[in-house]
Amino acid sequence: MILMKNIIREGHKTLETVAKPVHVPLSKADKKTLKSLLEFVINSQDETMVERYDLRPAVGLAAPQINVSKRMFAVHVHDLDGTLYSYALVNPVLKEKSKDLIYLPGGEGCLSVDRETEGLTPRYREVVFEALAYDDVSDLLVPVALHLEGYVGIVFQHEYDHLNGILFTTKLFPELPHAEPAYKVVEPDESLPENHV
Repeated sequence: MILMKNIIREGHKTLETVAKPVHVPLSKADKKTLKSLLEFVINSQDETMVERYDLRPAVGLAAPQINVSKRMFAVHVHDLDGTLYSYALVNPVLKEKSKDLIYLPGGEGCLSVDRETEGLTPRYREVVFEALAYDDVSDLLVPVALHLEGYVGIVFQHEYDHLNGILFTTKLFPELPHAEPAYKVVEPDESLPENHV
């Protein structure tokens, strides 16, 4: 089981290195790594597990973040409409990207970055990733083509950057005048009691 102590931090050489392709069929070690990446992300969203193991909540984790320089990452994230995207991916390739740019309001975060950051990271509004996805039921890798947009697309792009030795902190801008927020930030109605907001 991956714990916070297993996650390397900003400044570590592996986080700045382009990860190597994964050999298929998966070795036992690679399969274990892939499954543990997804397990961590799911555990980090479970309040009981967070308290028991002192986990930081996450929606994605890439193999380089646990000092395994291979092209694998896992995401477990709900889109704003509630749709769940839960994938453990091998050798993902960014096949298509839109010209339009978006950003996460308030900026991105990362398990490998412990400091406060200021700024916005530009991302493509729409992307298409092709990859091999691990199917736990069949214990096989299945080819997938994922057309993603908005918030979920940002999550996948963030994890994909890790495979290329890129941290979001290297792509921070004070403002992005030619990009739009991934979603509208609704200001709470100050006339309502606080517990209703």
